[in-house]
Amino acid sequence: MSSAVDDITLPARRGIGRALLRDPMGLAGLVLVVAFLAMALLAPWIAPYDPIALNVKAKFQPPSAAHWAGTDHLGRDLLSRIIWGARLALGISITSVGIAGALGLVLGLVAGYGPRWLDSALVLVFDSMSSLPMIFFALAVITVLGPGTTTLILVIVLVSFPSYARLIRTQTLSLSGADYILAERAMGAGPVRIIFRHLLPNVVGPMVILICMDIPVVIMLEAGLSYLNLGVKPPSPSWGNILAEGYNSLRQAPHIVVIAGIPLVLATLGFTFLGEGLRDVLDPRGAGRRWT
Repeated sequence: MSSAVDDITLPARRGIGRALLRDPMGLAGLVLVVAFLAMALLAPWIAPYDPIALNVKAKFQPPSAAHWAGTDHLGRDLLSRIIWGARLALGISITSVGIAGALGLVLGLVAGYGPRWLDSALVLVFDSMSSLPMIFFALAVITVLGPGTTTLILVIVLVSFPSYARLIRTQTLSLSGADYILAERAMGAGPVRIIFRHLLPNVVGPMVILICMDIPVVIMLEAGLSYLNLGVKPPSPSWGNILAEGYNSLRQAPHIVVIAGIPLVLATLGFTFLGEGLRDVLDPRGAGRRWT
């Protein structure tokens, strides 16, 4: 039974990449995401200047051959700060969403396939956490623990994991009554085999889509808190810090706000387009039929 299921799903898995590349929105998102990931990984080598090096004599310079994106109020190169800011934004967002996704995956599988009393208790936890307003909860935690990267990751994990857990729980409940799961049980398969062999591969797809959709939300949350001086502390190059400094210098150098806003917009579009493309590809009722 399990080999038959694997044979059915194998062509679909092989065709996901090809179907995504044929989707213009998904392809555009993939290109943007890969570009930002490359920027983040290669920041030490592609940034033309030290992002925190001061040169007050060169402050508020417009874009030029020496400084392609200009300089800020302390003479720091904006392009270098934006490149390193991508490293910080993606590092925080991917780390926090990855931890939240792993936690939600485990708890969702346990809730969906475990005993009923445990399911009820976990659903109560998920609902309680989901009812908390994200911004106010983040401000409360930061007030208690103090601003910083670790606090920001903790806040994002606590805010994000209930949505992943509820999604996985719903998918697990819908699949646990399938014929091939019942056949596996009748053949003596234990819960561990059923979860890892059958349930896990089938519930990961929707969560990947949700993660892609959530990463830009996390990026904007980090930028917003850093803008309010409640996230990443200066002089670390955060896109939110750069925006705040640009706003304070709007009259002297309006180009800072514009240049600092471009990566936020492109990163949001990239991950959103990629999520939309993956949703079309992984949806067996829609564009996902292109696998065959």
